[in-house]
Amino acid sequence: MTIPAGLRRTVLRAQRDTGFLAAGVLPHLALVPVWAWAATTTARTGNWLFTVSVSTALVLLGAPVLTAVQRVRYRVLIGVNVPRLTPTAPEQRTWASTARWLAATRPWRKIGYHLVLGPLLALLELLVLAVAAACLAGATACAWSWALPTGIRQDWFGYLTQLPAYTAAGLLLLCALPWTARAVARAEARLAVGLLGPSQAQRLQERVDQLAVSRTDLIEAVDAERRRIERDLHDGTQQRLVSLAVNLGLAIATRPDLPSDAREVIAGAHLEAKEAIAELNDLVRGLHPAVLEDRGLDAALSGLAARTPLPVRLRVDLEERVAPNVESVAYFVISEALTNATKHANAMQAEVIVRQVGEVLRVRVTDDGLGGADAASGTGLTGLAKRVGSLDGAFHVSSPAGGPTTITAELPCAR
Repeated sequence: MTIPAGLRRTVLRAQRDTGFLAAGVLPHLALVPVWAWAATTTARTGNWLFTVSVSTALVLLGAPVLTAVQRVRYRVLIGVNVPRLTPTAPEQRTWASTARWLAATRPWRKIGYHLVLGPLLALLELLVLAVAAACLAGATACAWSWALPTGIRQDWFGYLTQLPAYTAAGLLLLCALPWTARAVARAEARLAVGLLGPSQAQRLQERVDQLAVSRTDLIEAVDAERRRIERDLHDGTQQRLVSLAVNLGLAIATRPDLPSDAREVIAGAHLEAKEAIAELNDLVRGLHPAVLEDRGLDAALSGLAARTPLPVRLRVDLEERVAPNVESVAYFVISEALTNATKHANAMQAEVIVRQVGEVLRVRVTDDGLGGADAASGTGLTGLAKRVGSLDGAFHVSSPAGGPTTITAELPCAR
């Protein structure tokens, strides 16, 4: 006989949930002897100070152990993970910092769970287990009642016609047992997650911290990949183009007997190779210039200002070198802003100011061009805003019609 898969899953789930409830009775009743002893001792001796002190110490010592036991019970038996609450310990041990750390651990919730809510949950679990036992006894009444002596069977069950009624009632209750045990187990799991684990705000804060760390790792990985591409272009493709340009130049210089048509083709290829080298140099510098990694933002911006075809007044005031990803974003913002001022704004001059104020790197690029730039219109300024936003920075563009245009970026630079 093959048992249907749905029925088999229901039976297994009922066994699991019932076993989970049975395993919770003793941990939930673990602190009952403590407050029962405290109540009886206080009523008998009147020495409430001693009993309260001892019982409080026992509760404070037992709550973490019982919490660990409950975490294992929830994880192993029903697969529910009750997160641990691990607030950061204060660097300086003061009364105020210690009090804040204790408040972050929320000990009163754990004590309330084990001391007050635990006995109530134990009563509920015992009730479900008693119902389960009654269901099994009623469902199998027709089978095991025949093992009893006739007199006892008639005294307990009366006539034989009552046994099918007991069996039918037991089967009906047994059918409802899986859903009842499941509902109680889910209710206990929600209470445990809410009282023994971190609060919703703390879980959100932990998630935000995790996302911030993962985003920082992603930015660093992308920056490292960009530098690898720059290195490969500089050491591989660029060298091949230089070799090609040199060979074409030598062909023109050493072969005067070439036909004029062939000389023109070679001369054109030589010019294209040199232009490709120049464009590749610009691309490499735009990705991640080597001087930025070797000598820092000040030297890289000095080279950028020297290459820009319009006069650039540069002022860099840094206390120390900032993080590499911050340097890369700041350089990219300034490079794109100067490129836009040269190609699109018809500017005559520009000014770049980079200052470190506390833990913020402030970048401002101003040009006297035509103005009218809008970061919300889907232009290259949108990409700059996203680049700055990847570091939780602030990006602002002021560009009225007729100019001037001012691009400001504030980048957190705390290491």
